[in-house]
Amino acid sequence: MAVLDLTKDNFDQTIGAGVTVVDFWAPWCGPCRIVGPVIEEVAEAMPEIKVGKVNIDDHQELAVRYNVMSIPTIIVFKDGKPVNSSVGVVSKKALLDKIKEAQ
Repeated sequence: MAVLDLTKDNFDQTIGAGVTVVDFWAPWCGPCRIVGPVIEEVAEAMPEIKVGKVNIDDHQELAVRYNVMSIPTIIVFKDGKPVNSSVGVVSKKALLDKIKEAQ
């Protein structure tokens, strides 16, 4: 499944049911560019979950709602509730482990 571009208009609906991985990022963030391909790989490897990205420059209110203080921050949601998160560069294996914990 492709990585979804999450905005304030589609965020709540997207994370509402099932497992969703959300990458809070910004285009100017070097570590975010390192994590980007990992997010893409996870989306391809796990088509049964939703994977999305929130550009915090464009949707700062979402970052504030989830207390995102540093980027990249990746939050795993289950049925609309955050169950797991990581800050900074994360490996594919570590991210897959966090997702499996949430399932």
